[in-house]
Amino acid sequence: MTGLAYWLPVIWAVIVAFVIMVYVVLDGFDLGIGMLFGVERAQSHRDVMVNTIAPVWDGNETWMILGGATLYGVFPGAYSTLLPALYLPIILMVLALIFRGVAFEFRVLTRGGRGRRAALWDFAFMGGSGVAAFCQGVILAGVIQGVSVTDGAFSGGPLDWLTPFSVVCGLAVMIGYALLGATWLIWRTSGELERRCRVWAQGLAIGLFVAIVVVSAWTPMLHAPYLGRWIAWPNVLLVSPVPVLVGVLGVVFVRGLRQEHTITPFLCALGWFFLCLSGLGITIWPYAVPPTLSLWAVSSPPSSQLFQLVGTAILLPIILAYTIYSYRVFRGKVTEADVYH
Repeated sequence: MTGLAYWLPVIWAVIVAFVIMVYVVLDGFDLGIGMLFGVERAQSHRDVMVNTIAPVWDGNETWMILGGATLYGVFPGAYSTLLPALYLPIILMVLALIFRGVAFEFRVLTRGGRGRRAALWDFAFMGGSGVAAFCQGVILAGVIQGVSVTDGAFSGGPLDWLTPFSVVCGLAVMIGYALLGATWLIWRTSGELERRCRVWAQGLAIGLFVAIVVVSAWTPMLHAPYLGRWIAWPNVLLVSPVPVLVGVLGVVFVRGLRQEHTITPFLCALGWFFLCLSGLGITIWPYAVPPTLSLWAVSSPPSSQLFQLVGTAILLPIILAYTIYSYRVFRGKVTEADVYH
């Protein structure tokens, strides 16, 4: 296979990976802040936490929609196979995101987050964030561990995704998103809340590091080709920088916390997610539906991919520019004075 028929699916795989990474970056700390409501009981601090994301949180879902549309249009074989295999966690994730969005808006309307009703919406915001994060980890695990395929179609059961590995991945994503939330708040808040976030970040970083080790050791055992990606020569030379960089970022993260840097912990947390997604890409390549269907087996005709690539080349920079602009406009520290002004 040569020419466009080979390279177009590869280009689209890079685009999908980029969209997923941007979504994780943007919605990760967003969901993480919601989960951190479980350890921050002060309403004034909760108001500040919410206000750091209030102007931009709803735009983050754009990247999830873009990723789903890309999967549907460019890799229809993967879409039609993975969706029925993961119906339950996907539906639960969508419902949690909707419920979380409703709770976010109603929390603001109920006297700035105070009163009994506001407390219920706080709980709903926290629960929706946690369930959505857990489901995203489960969905990721469902793809990694593979689905039963017969003649190009899903042939398994509705609960095949529910395994010890998927539960561990779900918890790992929850910890990772909570760490993103804590480090985002270190960057965007000040005073007592910032100090508390530094304490949370220390514990969450340890939890994420343990989760990375466990998942990284478990994943190659799922399928023989996965193990070969990491230990076969000369692949080992290409993949060895990934675990090394994880350790290096750990050192930089600890130093950043001790020296009271504001943005360094957040950048290190983003780096961990980037390395994890890079490791995932190395592991499952070139499968779109592990362990049987490759990118080329599930992709649409080259003419269709090329047509959509032109549209994406126009649309993607616009979405990216708007996202960057919106975050730039609402940059800076958020204080209680800003919330109650």
